[in-house]
This record gives sequence, structure tokens and C-alpha cells, in this order.
Amino acid sequence: MSEQIFFQLAVILVIAFLVSYIIRLLKQPLIIGYIIAGIIVSPFLISFGATGEITNVFSKIGIAFLLFIVGLHLNPKVIKGVGAKSLLIGLAQVIITFTLAFIVSLKILRFDIITSLYVGIAIAFSSTIIIMKLLSDKKQLDSLSSKMSIGILIVQDLIAVFVLILISTINSNDGFAGFGFLAIKTLLIGAGLIFGLFLFGFFVLLRVVKSVAHSQELLFLFSICWAFLASALFAFFGFSLEIGALLAGMILSVSPYSTEISSKIKPLRDFFLIIFFIILGLNLDISNIGIVVVDALILSAIVLFFKPIILMVFMALFKYTKRTSFLVSTSLAQISEFSLIILILGVSLGHISSEILSTLTLTLIITIIGSTYMIIYSKELYNYSYKALSFFWKKNIKENKKLFRKKYDAILFGYNRTGFEILRALTKLKKHYLVVDFNPDTISALNKFKIPSLYGDAEDLEFLNGLKLDKIDLAISTIPDYETTFLLIESIRLVNPEAVIIVRAENINEALEFYEKGADYVLTPQFIGGEHVAKMIKNIKTNKNGYKKEKEKHLKRIKEILKKDKGNLKISSPFDGKFHY
Repeated sequence: MSEQIFFQLAVILVIAFLVSYIIRLLKQPLIIGYIIAGIIVSPFLISFGATGEITNVFSKIGIAFLLFIVGLHLNPKVIKGVGAKSLLIGLAQVIITFTLAFIVSLKILRFDIITSLYVGIAIAFSSTIIIMKLLSDKKQLDSLSSKMSIGILIVQDLIAVFVLILISTINSNDGFAGFGFLAIKTLLIGAGLIFGLFLFGFFVLLRVVKSVAHSQELLFLFSICWAFLASALFAFFGFSLEIGALLAGMILSVSPYSTEISSKIKPLRDFFLIIFFIILGLNLDISNIGIVVVDALILSAIVLFFKPIILMVFMALFKYTKRTSFLVSTSLAQISEFSLIILILGVSLGHISSEILSTLTLTLIITIIGSTYMIIYSKELYNYSYKALSFFWKKNIKENKKLFRKKYDAILFGYNRTGFEILRALTKLKKHYLVVDFNPDTISALNKFKIPSLYGDAEDLEFLNGLKLDKIDLAISTIPDYETTFLLIESIRLVNPEAVIIVRAENINEALEFYEKGADYVLTPQFIGGEHVAKMIKNIKTNKNGYKKEKEKHLKRIKEILKKDKGNLKISSPFDGKFHY
């Protein structure tokens, strides 16, 4: 048996490597290669006698581990900071997409009610794993659209966890009878288990993590141990072990070593990502592909076209810009890994047939492939559909025009720790200035202190055109994103060659490119920090008292900033009421 498992694993990895290598030569996304490898491998494994037990073990380990990694990025602080808009948009999208998919399944595809419920649930969620990987590869995790997408994904994942908890307690004999009582019972048991797990995590686990953090090997081993232990605990109490894996990651996410843990297990993430797509292939019954393909295409159309439209409608209602709404909507146009877990669970409980699993698996593959290209070529797609999208924003455009002044002397793009200091300096110039930021909480706080500010994305050309860039004398950007900064310099220089432009770069190469593009000064935090330390060493040398004085000055300034801006930008008027706008 062990030799068989080893052989099958070797086959999986060899085929995955060869296909992925060809895909990379063709300059296509590796995810496409993994999916193709999964489809190729699945009949091969079946022909070589892959047992259901082996397949099940692979699937459980792969999916559980992937969800553990997802949990590592779901810090409760991040969840808290998602914002009401992300919550409402996420809930609205899930409800409407579920309803649409349910009706289509029931009336058009002629599925029974229970099957239609499962289909609706599966279609409603988007893939955290796929989106996080693609946005990370594109280095766009810090953009407004990415933050909104992640916020909506968090809402979806929390709903999916709740659904998993409910379904995992329903057996094939009872079906959905007595659902109300069962739901209450499930919630009580699940809530108690989750509360106990988090209690143990915060009071015991984090201390253990701190004690083993001195050894990289121990930290890695402990993290894996904790993931499997939490999964086994949930499975023991009759819940899905995937929930335990997700919560295990969430608990570790609050640790100061979460980033280190994530980086250590990233290679394993990529390995299990391959296994995940192999599982997709194994769940796809090639023999009945002709039967399920039409249904899969209909459901794929809902995901690839109607789900983005639903999201864009609500994004427009909440007055997000056209570009931001488009990028968020297209990034969420696929089915979630949670959907696969829910469907597999439904088959095991006898609620749905294996044919339905094949249908949704094919839908998952189609939507992942489609959304991958939609995310990679999102900017090109936006430019192509720019005019058609105006239908959703007619009212918004009129309203937004009222927000723009005829002229500002200076515009600050990005209010953060650096922006805080810059804004203090701008007030002393006694110039009309404007702050632009994509954090709604930041804008709300600034408005309370009557600081002129606009909520918007500096990467949105439509938004930039409304700012009267031809009238400004000074433009300052603290935004770290390369593409956004590049576009900003280009847009200003096109209409205003005389304006002073100060931007931020993450490295020396970026700084050189920004200078060539037309920036007057480029702020490089690492370089400036190095210069400051060099000056201290030159002046103070090894005099400990000298560094003590610098330390006291630095701590005083840090405490002052933190007092005035506690992450949520709870400003206690750093400008002494002297605003110029």
C-alpha cells in the first residue's frame, strides 16, 4: 500500500511539473497548468487502482492545509477592520447570487430542492486561495480593489464556515427534518468548541509559540502539529475537520510570528495547491462529461457574468468608483474551495449525487480558469468595457462632481504615518490643500476635523481627471504601489508640467524610474532611514548616552503620533484647528 501511495504521488508531481513547465513557456498562469495536470492525472490514477481511501486522505490533508494557510491571513483585527460596506456588499452578493443560482437550478436545470440549495450555496462563494495567490503574484494586495475583495472574501468565508458547521451535523437518515432544533444544537456545540479553542489559543498556545520561536524547525513543526490537532478535534466532535484547520490558522494569525510561520510553510502551500487541483480532477467523472457540460456552462455563466454584475450594482450604490468596482467584481468571479468541501460533504451525507459533484467541479474548473484571465488582464478588460459600465454610475458621476473644488494648491495622496507629518507641514504653508485616500474610516475621521478630503482610488483615471490636476502647484503621494505611482506621475505631467511632484518608492530601481518619468523628488524610506542612522553613527559614535537621548526623542514622537492616530485615525486635532481649505 505504501509503495502504491508513493508511486501515485510521484506521478502527480512529475505530470504537474511537466505541464506547468510547458504552461510557463507559453507565458500562461501556473494555476492553469495545475488544473490541466489534475485533469490529466485523474484518469491515470484511477487506471492504476487509486483507492477511495487514498484519494480521501489526499483530499482531506490538502484542503485542510490550504484552509490553515487561509486562516493565517484572517487576523481578527483584519476582520474587524473590514468595514460595514464590505460586510453589507458581501452579504448582499451571497444572498442574491444564492437566490439566482437556486432558481436557475430548480426551474431551468430541473434539480430537486435540496440539490438546488447545495448548488446555490456553492455558486455564492468565491475562492480566497485563488484570489490571494493571483493578487499576491501581481503585487496588488495593497490596492483599494484588493482590500475590498479581501474584505468581501472574509465575509463569505465566515458564512461558509457557518454553513459547514450546520451541514456537517446533518446525517443522511434525518435529512433536513427538525432543522430548526438541529441548527440551535449545532450552533451551541460549535460556539462552545470555537470559544474553547480561541480561549486555549490566546492563553496557552501563543505562549508556547513564543517559547519555540527561537528555533525555526520547532516553530515550523509546532505550526503543522497545531493545524492537524485542531482539525482532529473538530472531526472528533462531528464537525468538518476543515473548519478546525481554518480556525487553527486564525488563532495563530494574532501571533507576532504569523508572518514567519506563513513564509515557512509557503512551499507546502504551493505543494498542496497542486494536490487541490488534482482533487478537482479526481472529482470530475470524465465518463459523464457530456451529460454535465451543459449544466456546468449555465452555472458558469452565472458566476462569470451575473455575479460580477451583482457586485458592481452594489459597489455603485455605495459610491465606489467605476474602476474599483470593476476590479473587485471581476476578481470574485469563480467558485470557492469551500464550495468543493460543502459538495463533497453533501455527497458523503447522501444529500446530493456524484453527478452533481461532477457538474459543480466542472463549473469550478471553468470559473477558476476564466477568472484567472479576468484578474490578470483586468486593466485591459476595464479599458475595453469602460463606456458600457457608465450605465451603473450615471447618478454617482453627477454626485461626485460636486465634491471636487475648482482649484487646490496641493493634493496629498495617501494619509498614513508619513502623510500625517506631511499634512502638518502643508498647514503651515497656508495653501488650499486636499487629502485623497481609499480608506473610508480615514476620510470620515478627517471630515470630523474639517480637513478637506476625498474618498477615491489614485489608480482610477476617471477620478484623477476630476481633481483638476492642471491647477495644482504641489502633488505628494505616500502610496507604495508602483503602478499607481507611475500612473499618477504620468497623469499630472500630461496636464501640468510645472507642478512639483513628490512620490514614494519601495526601492532604488523604482526611484530611478519615477525620476525618469518626471518626479521632482522620490521618497525612499529604506534609504532615508539608512542615511539617518549613518548620521547618528557619525555624530554620536559609540556614546551610549547619545543614543539614549535619540531614543527618548524618538519614543516621544512615536507616542505623540500614536496618540493622535491609533491606526483607525482617531485624530485629536494635530493642527490646532488651523486648517486652510
